[in-house]
Amino acid sequence: MHVAAVVVTYNRLPLLQQCLQALDAQTAALAAIWVIDNASTDGTEAAVRGMNLPNLIYRNTGRNLGGAGGFAYGVREAALAGYDALWLMDDDTIPEPEALEKLLQADHELQRSYGWLSSRALAPDGTDQPMNRQRKSPYTDLENYEGATIPSVMASFVSLFLPVAVIREYGLPIAEFFIWSDDWEYTRRISRELPCYVAPNSRVVHAMQNPGTVNIATDAPSRWSRYHYFYRNDVVLYRREGIRGWLWLLAKDLWHTLQVLRDTRGQRFARIATIWKGFWEGVRFFPKISYLP
Repeated sequence: MHVAAVVVTYNRLPLLQQCLQALDAQTAALAAIWVIDNASTDGTEAAVRGMNLPNLIYRNTGRNLGGAGGFAYGVREAALAGYDALWLMDDDTIPEPEALEKLLQADHELQRSYGWLSSRALAPDGTDQPMNRQRKSPYTDLENYEGATIPSVMASFVSLFLPVAVIREYGLPIAEFFIWSDDWEYTRRISRELPCYVAPNSRVVHAMQNPGTVNIATDAPSRWSRYHYFYRNDVVLYRREGIRGWLWLLAKDLWHTLQVLRDTRGQRFARIATIWKGFWEGVRFFPKISYLP
């Protein structure tokens, strides 16, 4: 099975180098490692090329497309190159040596009858990374990681494995999302029609700089300005779930609003405006799904 890794990066060279070293050390061989660089300014291209990885393919998008745009670009280019499957991850993902081997074992055991597979994501201290816990329903996280494969409906792009045949049928991630919810939307788009699974024996470390769940009430102030993407994009994701999806959206945004009101770090009204402006922008936001030619 010819598998290509697709890694999206932007100005995180030290973490990217760790990621690429871990990919190069996999016990199951990769056909290629695609680095999708969102126009980094920290010397990424020269440093990555200097690693002399024999199967490296470097692409510079020319501008910062965000994580969503980077994955849409990378999935399209790599899928058109003729591989059997793609293995997607952020640049701060460090796969354990057998991570790909375990995904391929799950692929074999499931006889390729699935939409996607997702690895277990750990924090650097070995605990589960809360931002990457997969969901057993659009509203409920997995309780544990017991079993060879675990049914799931939503997962992040921190180690997502999917056959190119699935990409051809269900299209690409939505580039217009820019950041946040692009992975939830994409994996849910597929899981609405195909069974999808977590392969918990496949493990990666997600060395994220801002750990925790996505919430403007609890996140670092330096990230507050980008949160309109999250509240906008979530509308596109959850309105497909019907009345229950709309109720979930309203309950989540109201809860985040109450949490902001109780937060002592300031800019309460600006943050609340971000939540609800994002929500109403999402109500009018109907991005198109792109497909492979």
